[in-house]
Amino acid sequence: MAGLGLVDLKGLNLDANGVFMLGMTILAFLIPIVLILPPVPLQKSDALLQTHSLAGLGAAKSNLKKQHTAAAHAAHDGQPATVQSLVIYPVKSCKGIELGKSKVLPHGLQHDRTYTCGARFPPPVADGSGKDDDEGEECWDFITQRQFARLATVVVELWLPDEMKLRRQGLNAKSDRETWMILRFPWRESGWRGWFAAMGAKLAGGWRAEPQREVLLPVDFPTKQEIEERGYTYENVRIWKERVRALNLEKDLPEELRLYLGVSNRLGLFRLDPAALREVHECAPSKETAGYQPVTGFQDAYPVNIQNLSSVQKFGTEIPKDAGFGKLDVLRFRPNIVLSGAPAYEEETWKKICFKSGISGLFNPVRFHIACRTTRCKLPNVDPADGTRHPSEPDRTLRKVRNVDEGAPLKGCLGMQSIPLFDKGLSGDDLETWIGGRNDGGGRGNGRACSS
Repeated sequence: MAGLGLVDLKGLNLDANGVFMLGMTILAFLIPIVLILPPVPLQKSDALLQTHSLAGLGAAKSNLKKQHTAAAHAAHDGQPATVQSLVIYPVKSCKGIELGKSKVLPHGLQHDRTYTCGARFPPPVADGSGKDDDEGEECWDFITQRQFARLATVVVELWLPDEMKLRRQGLNAKSDRETWMILRFPWRESGWRGWFAAMGAKLAGGWRAEPQREVLLPVDFPTKQEIEERGYTYENVRIWKERVRALNLEKDLPEELRLYLGVSNRLGLFRLDPAALREVHECAPSKETAGYQPVTGFQDAYPVNIQNLSSVQKFGTEIPKDAGFGKLDVLRFRPNIVLSGAPAYEEETWKKICFKSGISGLFNPVRFHIACRTTRCKLPNVDPADGTRHPSEPDRTLRKVRNVDEGAPLKGCLGMQSIPLFDKGLSGDDLETWIGGRNDGGGRGNGRACSS
């Protein structure tokens, strides 16, 4: 110390003003570097960017941005309804992915409800109490937003192999062409690690961004060798009253996800074997009529759920204004196909529906058998945007004004369950087609509905 107000910095005598100027110079040098190259940890998706592309339209291109504009979705004489939006939910009850187009398979839109989360109850005890399945084996139970509302905030991303990127990288191995899924959920560790992660998130995504934990999972069903190498196991999981044998990927789930969701028991993640899909019989066309045995994945009961925006808007006006409930988002009802331009509730009169291509005509017609109305539980009470649960709506109003199905007394109904239909004579891998939304990103035009 050379004197009051002076600092000896490795032999250099700097007064207070000199230290201040030195600090400002260093900051002026570092700030642009931090803004351009923020010191944030690498994510798994950073590597996927080199070979894969993210599926989905994204918020900026969403076809649901104007879903609350009644005039935009009203019926017009002589004009058929159109497909406004297509949505899939790769993990049951987690966030959906809006698509411009989708492959239609016997068990629904491709990648829809491929996975479900499950909770493990304690094994039976000596006196016979405890929870097991009908065959006396321990069983997992599927979980949804009904029990754990935070599932709505778990973001799901699908990363599809990109042919152009793979060629530029000179890659052609089978492993390079796998489809991957990433789960993201908010998570901040305690201490300095959490502080660092929070600062990194804000530098990378803006002041409101929060640190997240991500989980990388395969989408393609693994081979027998891969199942053994990764330590996956086949276990029983109960979907309502049905017991399903599925592949448990519990080993790939971090403990933080269980804690974030608030699951007190063990948390599993189940992948349905594509060779052992669940058969659909009730309200379904026969195998002879459909050309195949109708099946489904981890959907509640049927492969494809259809929602009519006019119906959702009309029902939304029935919810009491003093209920503290905002605008009714169609995504609360977990639709796969969202229609525009059909009169409210007209879909309840349909037996079949056929979607034809718009101007371009590049899609073959896609047909669906309308199985039944969709009976609603309390899941729509959860806001899909933030996972908050309303104490009573829209469930209370659904039960009051939409108790319209004699086969489901005291249940509110909104939307229709449907089953894909294919041309007779097709089988195996030929049982597939495509459906396009309002903007599929490829100029293919809208799906136009012809009902009967």
